[in-house]
Amino acid sequence: MPHVYLVAGEASGDELGARLIRALVAETAETIRLDGVGGPRMEAAGLTPLFPADEIALVGIAEVLPRVPRILRRLRSVEAHVRALRPDAVVTIDAPGFNFRLGARLRGEGIPLIHYVAPTVWAWKPGRARKIARFLDRMLTLFPFEPPYFEREGLPATFVGHPVVETPVPEPPPSFRQTWGISADAPVLLVLPGSRAGEVHRLAPRFASCARMLLQHRNNLRIVIGVAPGRKRQVEAAFSGLPAILVDGDADKRRWYAAADVALAASGSVTLELARCRTAMVVAYRMAPVSWEIVRRMATIKYASLINVMQDAEAIPEFLQRSCRPDRLARAVDSLLQSPEARARQIDVTSAAIEDLRNGDLPPSQRAARAILATLDPQPAPQKGEKR
Repeated sequence: MPHVYLVAGEASGDELGARLIRALVAETAETIRLDGVGGPRMEAAGLTPLFPADEIALVGIAEVLPRVPRILRRLRSVEAHVRALRPDAVVTIDAPGFNFRLGARLRGEGIPLIHYVAPTVWAWKPGRARKIARFLDRMLTLFPFEPPYFEREGLPATFVGHPVVETPVPEPPPSFRQTWGISADAPVLLVLPGSRAGEVHRLAPRFASCARMLLQHRNNLRIVIGVAPGRKRQVEAAFSGLPAILVDGDADKRRWYAAADVALAASGSVTLELARCRTAMVVAYRMAPVSWEIVRRMATIKYASLINVMQDAEAIPEFLQRSCRPDRLARAVDSLLQSPEARARQIDVTSAAIEDLRNGDLPPSQRAARAILATLDPQPAPQKGEKR
């Protein structure tokens, strides 16, 4: 029976890991052992967790520093757990700050080390590719342009596809408007202030001010606020007094996306999900000042939104750090709300970008599972027509 150890460190990694686990179980006819670190989705899919993933879920240098001792303790405990269990492979999912330290510690143990979700070496610190090639055995990438960055350093890399294409596109549900008493002609603005506590802390007050500005001259505008797991109280406090509908629950989130005319979203993978649902959007982000200055000095790209990076153009309006001001956000959102043509133009570009994230007919999770299992038991090269 194959034995795979998985480590994920945040909500997006937990969702990706859960899909991967289901694919691994299916590919092995349910004869696989799965241990590691993951969130509730991974546990529900079949992982036996050492501790919850959110204990190592952090972003930004300023946010990490206060918790360094605890993170190091968790790092040592995972390392010891892997050494004790001796799995057939360790699969780390995103969370490079934690997972690459773990990989470096496990180097030389004779256990294949596979990382799922390539670090953005194409965006900043390209030298990371050479460093991680010293201890990783394979990289599984989400974007088709990523493998060469690692292969030139001697690290085999496989483009498996992005999980966003694995999700069916929902039709805009009329029941959503009926449930919440939204008239058919009322525009809907979906507000997504992030999934991490730090993101919500910095973005939610600005998004709330933006919404209030829009409501001053758009009386029929309906505001829908998407709440990430564990952030309800924080979001309620930030948007207190605003006539808005709060929705939560990951199972239904793509229904909100599809029902919205425009979304105002924290920059991140959610922008790909919105694009998949054919929803026009404005993107914003703020980091702790220290973290921002470090990233700004090291960045080698012009844009933050993944689709803008892929297009090398600002297909989606984005407002970062100091430019993330309520008045600027309100003008950008208002421009999309008042112009169906502008929304359609953006959707055409983003939809085409989403199609570039496929790799053949197999779902990305199944392709990733096969790549992992092939590392344990090498199989023939990919079939003709498949991208590496």
